[in-house]
Amino acid sequence: MLLGLAIPDVGGLPVSVLLANVLGAFLLGVLTARLPATKRRLFLGTGILGGFTTYSAFTVGTAQLWTAQPLLAAGYALGSLVLGIAAAAAGLHLFRRERGGAR
Repeated sequence: MLLGLAIPDVGGLPVSVLLANVLGAFLLGVLTARLPATKRRLFLGTGILGGFTTYSAFTVGTAQLWTAQPLLAAGYALGSLVLGIAAAAAGLHLFRRERGGAR
């Protein structure tokens, strides 16, 4: 992954993969909040952001980390899920459109 060249692993953790996935989850939340459910949103979300995030790199990195440090790998996997969900929720919340005058 290109981002991995700019951001090195820290203590065996693939930080670049984590950052790409959390940012992608946030952007998908923003996209979902701002665009109606159309083919355009499907293309941007699945096509563009799906290509930006790195599920395969996440799974391979976690599996490799598991062989050397299983507890760290479990923490990384759980942390990735929690941070990704929190980022998507933040994107949805911060960028949702006004509906009925209430936010």
